[in-house]
Amino acid sequence: MNGIEKITQRIETDTQAEIDRILGDARAEADDITDRYQAQANNEAAELAAKNQKAAAEREERLVSTAQMEARKVGLAAKQEMVEKAYDLALEKLCSMPDEQYVKTVADLLVQAAPNGRGAVIFAPEEKKRIGEAAVRAANARLNGGKLTLSEETRPLKGGFILSDGKVEVNCSFDTLVRLQKTETAGEVAKRLFSEI
Repeated sequence: MNGIEKITQRIETDTQAEIDRILGDARAEADDITDRYQAQANNEAAELAAKNQKAAAEREERLVSTAQMEARKVGLAAKQEMVEKAYDLALEKLCSMPDEQYVKTVADLLVQAAPNGRGAVIFAPEEKKRIGEAAVRAANARLNGGKLTLSEETRPLKGGFILSDGKVEVNCSFDTLVRLQKTETAGEVAKRLFSEI
């Protein structure tokens, strides 16, 4: 090999070494950049996963809370319905008492409603026929010469009566009495029906 070939060979070797070094540096820099971006991508993926997990947990919590609230509302509605049924049953039992007990109950109410012993007693048509005269007679006897009269007028009442004394009427129909009692006793009835309240 002559001198030029040696120089050319040497230049080629140096050039190749320089190319290999530059390529090595470029590969190292590319690997470093890839590692940095991969680490950044992993961090962002982890952050997104954490955010998504947190959002999913919050959504699940909201859904569970909403479901529990709906369950409480349904339970409360069912309890209110049962309380209503208890009062409906009480009204039904009042209206279906045997005649003797019904007359006594109505006479007791008449004595309380008419302490002065005066007034016309208005019943529902079927009640008037069934117990009207007997209840008025029993009340008058207890009022020591009471002057209660059985009214010719009838009204669509659900048990009980209306006492009319001039322009004043006292509503002692069973449905009204039960409704008035309900406002005062619904809490106690609910406690008895549902011991966990």
